[in-house]
Amino acid sequence: MSDPIIALVMLGLFIFLILLGFPIAFTLMGVGVGFGFYAYYQVGQEFFDNRLFYLLTQNTWSIMSNDVLVAVPLFLFMGYVIERANILDRLFYSLQVALRHIPGSMAVAALLTCALFATATGIVGAVVTLMGLLALPAMLKAGYDQKLSSGVICAGGTLGILIPPSIMLIVYAAASSVSVVRLYAAALLPGFLLAGLYVAYVITRATLNPKLTPKLPDSEGNIHWVKAAYLMLTAFVPLAVLIFAVLGSIIFGLATPTEAAAVGALGSLVLAAAYRALTWARLQEAVYLTARTSAMVCFLFVGSWTFSSVFSYLGGEGIIKEFVLGLDLNPVLFLILSQIIIFLLGWPLEWTEIIIIFVPIFLPLLPHFHIDPMMFGILIALNLQTSFLTPPMAMSAYYLKGIAPPHVQLWTIFSGCFPFLAMVFVTMFVVYVFPPIMFWLPGLFYG
Repeated sequence: MSDPIIALVMLGLFIFLILLGFPIAFTLMGVGVGFGFYAYYQVGQEFFDNRLFYLLTQNTWSIMSNDVLVAVPLFLFMGYVIERANILDRLFYSLQVALRHIPGSMAVAALLTCALFATATGIVGAVVTLMGLLALPAMLKAGYDQKLSSGVICAGGTLGILIPPSIMLIVYAAASSVSVVRLYAAALLPGFLLAGLYVAYVITRATLNPKLTPKLPDSEGNIHWVKAAYLMLTAFVPLAVLIFAVLGSIIFGLATPTEAAAVGALGSLVLAAAYRALTWARLQEAVYLTARTSAMVCFLFVGSWTFSSVFSYLGGEGIIKEFVLGLDLNPVLFLILSQIIIFLLGWPLEWTEIIIIFVPIFLPLLPHFHIDPMMFGILIALNLQTSFLTPPMAMSAYYLKGIAPPHVQLWTIFSGCFPFLAMVFVTMFVVYVFPPIMFWLPGLFYG
């Protein structure tokens, strides 16, 4: 059996093991070490003289010393602190009051709250769960359509994957050697475009069919403008200022992503203290969750780099490249094929595994098809949102079903996600057809 065939067996074994439920990071390392010992073995050498062990330690050290990845735990800490600062109810109520004269005001307020909170935390499950507990009962009590209400929360909760400061974009930058700063600038307009389409859809549906989103009673809707301004000033403005300060300092070159993330982490502590939500127990929980998630990402990188190094050394990368090039695809067909594969991978896998394990398989093929890796990353960030909204493995829907009232059926939530899923595909099409949506801001700021 030739080495390239052994590499394909290695890849097949890995996929088989993760489908059985083994931890992905340690499966990567185990399979990589097992096949790597064979790949690097030389006749007559001692067991620990195998170059595989040097490769494993070097990969571990590279991850620990990677300046880009330092921003990950800092942004995670910022998100976990904000999540536990009990500001979500104030934020939702303030936006609901401010937008009370717009058709479907509660749904629009829920969508904007999801978008802002998802951007601040970057944790899809937490945003969907918290908004499901807060906004869904309120919308259902007001007589809002179940499908529309469910779709708003599920779709809005995933926007943090795309809109900076996105942790997913940091991980992609580390995997593809693309500048995080340029990637953030490129993601801004597509992110706002997608969020704008969501809002436009809700307002249009509410205008065409007012029964879907009944108006609030006068007793709830008539609030003096002074109180409305005060609510916005105390609930919406602080979080928005924190997010835009962190993002602006990165985009305008005032700070590196790591420095901005550190300032954001400090700002989240100040914000939590200002809302009297900073307790020792909550701080401990935020630190623990940050350490756990960061360790998972780092172990995934160590396992992935070890696995991919052995896979490439055995010739697996070359045989896949030859196979794809042998299909004689044009750039459009290659993009469609790669995005379909990523779309399907999003059902059984989290975005971290997809970015760290499978995206590097496509990266060496991009120069042949003259595809910019930055554009490829933005399309992936859009595509990964579909995996949270597409049955049968739509995780956003399952998050929401877990805390929704019993009469809200899972298929109702799925049905509510479909229109928003269509808008993600529309945005992907627009971004590909009109590349200046991505490249204008990076070119404006950085040349």
